[in-house]
Amino acid sequence: MTFITNVRVTDVRFPTSLSAAGSDAMNKDGDYSATYVTIETSDPTLRGFGFTFTIGRGNDICVSAAELRAKPLLGRELDDVTGDLGATYRDLKSDSQLRWLGPDKGVEHLALAAVMNAVWDLAARRAGLPLWRFLLSFSPRELVDLADFQYVTDVLSKDEAVALLEAQVSTRDARIRELDGTGYPCYTTSAGWLGYSDDKLRALCQEAVDAGYKHVKLKVGADLADDVRRCRIAREVLGDDANLMIDANQVWDVDQAIEWVGALAEFRPLWIEEPTSPDDAVGHATIRRSVAPIGVATGEHGMNRVLFKQMFQLGAIDFCQLDAARLASINEVVTVYLMAAKFGVPVCPHAGGVGLCELVQHLSIFDYVAVSASLDGRVTEFVDHLHEHFTAPCIVEDGAYVLPDAAGYSAEMFPESVEEYAYPDGAYWSLRLEQAEAEAVA
Repeated sequence: MTFITNVRVTDVRFPTSLSAAGSDAMNKDGDYSATYVTIETSDPTLRGFGFTFTIGRGNDICVSAAELRAKPLLGRELDDVTGDLGATYRDLKSDSQLRWLGPDKGVEHLALAAVMNAVWDLAARRAGLPLWRFLLSFSPRELVDLADFQYVTDVLSKDEAVALLEAQVSTRDARIRELDGTGYPCYTTSAGWLGYSDDKLRALCQEAVDAGYKHVKLKVGADLADDVRRCRIAREVLGDDANLMIDANQVWDVDQAIEWVGALAEFRPLWIEEPTSPDDAVGHATIRRSVAPIGVATGEHGMNRVLFKQMFQLGAIDFCQLDAARLASINEVVTVYLMAAKFGVPVCPHAGGVGLCELVQHLSIFDYVAVSASLDGRVTEFVDHLHEHFTAPCIVEDGAYVLPDAAGYSAEMFPESVEEYAYPDGAYWSLRLEQAEAEAVA
């Protein structure tokens, strides 16, 4: 028998603030970070890896929460943990004292995501399958049984969900063959960080066009005149046929969002992303009615399945942008995909952080093959940085994700990267903190 012997949680931070990568109207100096979980077993060849994403300060708090979340795994038999992933999720989630800190939101929910992402990676590795194929090994009933339906059965019953999945089973193989040839379409945000100069914006937009991208996203929201100028540059480079998306990262009030988007409408954005508070379902509905035909997209800060339920019920969004490291891993992600399919809302996952591209490629493939059976209006984010730190990095060719074939959830980092960028004692941060202390004394 194989047992879980240890769970290590590491604070890993990359200094992306130095290059303005990741900069937007709300978050100007993020150091892309991971609460990185490693599950060790009595079989030295079998481990699981997972994480949640933050942008620097406070990642240590998330690490502490993940350590608490992982404690019930210690000493358990692996068959028990991976044999019923729904029960494992419910067990980890059931700590009533930790739930008081949420429930189902904030640091305690991020921590649950980190730990369960590692559990799912472990289970897929044990099965010898990439996560997306591992999900396809479950029957529709098994998928629904592992998903978290608490508080959402008023809009989607388990029987409805099973029927939705069963309707796609007979044509799954054809869609896999299609994706094997074409890949899953993605868009790039790498050109449009708010801290980039106009020259860099222009050059990166041209690089995106040359690389085959049909969708490019720009950050907006700090200054309207700057946004007009930058959107004009992007549209000139992209031409009339490519899609331009804009992202305000929650910086506006509702009326301000409507006015600002109206001023940018001449550039024909496909969507405005996070136009206001991510918790304001009614506000998103108001904005959507006011800025149509420009779409409204949100979800990277969508705290749980209940918020997404309300967005769907109110007709508040045109594009659902769930996050693989903010929702509580596959058990909650599957629920949101199923609700989105019922309401006819395309899911375009958020992936603008360290490792998120590696995760969401699996989710989008699973969605197309098993849930939505459609690529209409669906395009998944890609950001071209930090992939070199992962042992099985995502691959993008001609503006599309290549189907991953390595076993697991693509979440494992190279040990050398973890050691170098562990905070505060890794090689990079210890040296930088020493330098900062010396400068302060001088």
